[in-house]
Amino acid sequence: MDHDERGLASRAAWLSYIGGLTQEDIAQRLKISRIKVNRLIAAAHQAGIIRVFVEGDIAPCLTLESALTSRFGLSFCRVAPDLGEDDLPLKTLTSAGAHYLNGELDRLGAGTIGIGHGRTLAGLVDRLPRIKRPRLKCVSLLGSLTRKSAANPHDVIHQLAELTGGEGYFMPAPLFVDSLEDKRVVMGQKSLLHVLRLASEAQIYVIGIGEVGPDAQLIHSGMITHGEAEALVAAGAVGEILGCYFDADGRPIDAEINRRAIHVALDALAGKEVVAIAGGPAKVEAIDAVLRSGLFTGLITDERTAARLAKDDVRRKPDRHQDGRDTAA
Repeated sequence: MDHDERGLASRAAWLSYIGGLTQEDIAQRLKISRIKVNRLIAAAHQAGIIRVFVEGDIAPCLTLESALTSRFGLSFCRVAPDLGEDDLPLKTLTSAGAHYLNGELDRLGAGTIGIGHGRTLAGLVDRLPRIKRPRLKCVSLLGSLTRKSAANPHDVIHQLAELTGGEGYFMPAPLFVDSLEDKRVVMGQKSLLHVLRLASEAQIYVIGIGEVGPDAQLIHSGMITHGEAEALVAAGAVGEILGCYFDADGRPIDAEINRRAIHVALDALAGKEVVAIAGGPAKVEAIDAVLRSGLFTGLITDERTAARLAKDDVRRKPDRHQDGRDTAA
């Protein structure tokens, strides 16, 4: 659409969704045909001008929400209905996450929101409508995914700041430094210390959860190697948040890569609203493990993932050798 067509599509969408006018009424108001009204509204959907939240409760999802809230000691849980997506249920998660964050932005007005990384959080921000919050601060909770920027936390921060008219802050450092000595040097930088302090003062944290394996996002972004991923699995790593790896019981693993990560201190999350947005069959173990850490107060996930998490057999079961020894499955 050119500029004039886009403006007309926006007006038609506004009259339809906000004004509640019929297509016939809109056609008369804009002095165009009903066919063109229909085409303009369809084009507005395609261009992302219309962003819709659906209100209402679905009984099976409510049952799962109650089960997960109790199981993991959460303050709240949102389970979005299954759309039949394969692997990563991106539409489901981004829609449910955007609905949650839009409500928090509307409620918060001013303050600081800390944002993690991942494709889901990047897609979530794309679904948010503009809401003016000039006193809002949006701060990245971890260093940059510097090699590929598709889900770079800095890009998410920039988008959120632009949508709200607030201030955006990113950590001027990579997610993983090359050595512990490098980390000591980087952590002495005033610019980084300033952002870390802001991140520790956030009222709300919105964080993605990463799995450990060949399809992990941090491998695809080039932040860790396949060899490092194999070493993490050998050390018992199951899930990841903010570049920190956890075992199946929700404990940070004792590995150098955890100590080389640049992120807000996990202790800073205590007593805050900390919401995980994650789902998909590949992440069930990771979500289960990270929620056991006790760091999270809320979870937004999809129906299929929630059903798996509600079961008692999520964690890896050992296979038994013929000689009776146990080995990880």
